[in-house]
Amino acid sequence: MISRRDFLKATSALAGVFSVHPLLAWAGESGLVISGEDGMIVRSLRFFDLEMPVEYLKAWITPVPHFFVRNHMHEPSTLDAAEWRVSIGGEVEKPLSLSLEDLEKFALHSVTNTLECAGNGRAFQQPHVPGVQWQRGAVGTARFSGVRLRDVLQRAGVKTTGKHVMFHGLDEVPAKVPPFVRSIPIEKAMDADTLIATKMNGAALTKHHGYPARALVPGWIGAASCKWLAEIKVLDKEFDGNFMSPGYRMPNQPIKPGEAVKPEDTHPITALGVKSIIANPSDGATVKGRAVQVHGAAWAGEADIARVEVSTDSGSTWNTAQLGKEQARYAWRLWSYSWKPAKAGDFVLISRATDSQGRVQPSSAVWNPSGYLYNAVDQVKVHVEA
Repeated sequence: MISRRDFLKATSALAGVFSVHPLLAWAGESGLVISGEDGMIVRSLRFFDLEMPVEYLKAWITPVPHFFVRNHMHEPSTLDAAEWRVSIGGEVEKPLSLSLEDLEKFALHSVTNTLECAGNGRAFQQPHVPGVQWQRGAVGTARFSGVRLRDVLQRAGVKTTGKHVMFHGLDEVPAKVPPFVRSIPIEKAMDADTLIATKMNGAALTKHHGYPARALVPGWIGAASCKWLAEIKVLDKEFDGNFMSPGYRMPNQPIKPGEAVKPEDTHPITALGVKSIIANPSDGATVKGRAVQVHGAAWAGEADIARVEVSTDSGSTWNTAQLGKEQARYAWRLWSYSWKPAKAGDFVLISRATDSQGRVQPSSAVWNPSGYLYNAVDQVKVHVEA
């Protein structure tokens, strides 16, 4: 059941989406059928989670209206940029309180980053695991701009005792729900590309994407990049909270599907794995013609994509796809393959990626109780007409 308060908050949030996506038609908590050119898949109404239909993956940079939305709590009811401030405290010499105007005095830095929810692909885990049932579209690539987190931390003066940096946003937390608070190691916080981001694709962040400022931890799971920043705190150890443990952790050793694991036998999820998806043709499509353009995207977190291969015979043989020209350190590579079917019939197309670290996208994903980091080879079934 969803409370009246949650329902009103959700419908209020949806009002903003209807203004952008007028043909959106909600079909319940489990999701909805796309009914318009600009429709997004609603995966959760309570805290408002939107997934991009995979066929919308047509450009290297994802348009903001098509960029997935992941909320762990209610979005802030009111946000006044003139009144907003972010505090920097904890293990620092000089605690700070910065406004947007203060941030603008720091050097601007931009990072093109592929942001992916750790649970993207969870719907394909077998046996089934609970959580938002993302399929392929809880991922997107954007050019984020803002100030380097390390510049702000250096202004505050990090003590030698500082080991982790905590992010806390303005999410509105329902009763009896732990707040969404995350921390990252000081080494990643001091990386030149880790940002306090205020812009996305050249414009101010939208409310759904963390306005007025969010963390941007490139190459890592989306949960690390907390939205609506209000507090940054340097800690002497990893933050101890629900969304650090037991949340967002992987078993230290492989476990059998369906098996439980103790929190002490797990480790935090950080960087993304190697992965590719097929954007076209769509699963179940009927295609015509002598040449079929198969295309999609591949990414690997902090590593680069070295190769994408496509199989048109259920994995018996593999062909090298052509990688797109656009590339950046933390961004996906678009790829394409021109397939010339020799005959009509039913086919299974599969894509797999290899990265610069030598990691190869596996035939099956490592099972874990939360369905994190699903990266099995992507496959679609198509029918070729004569």
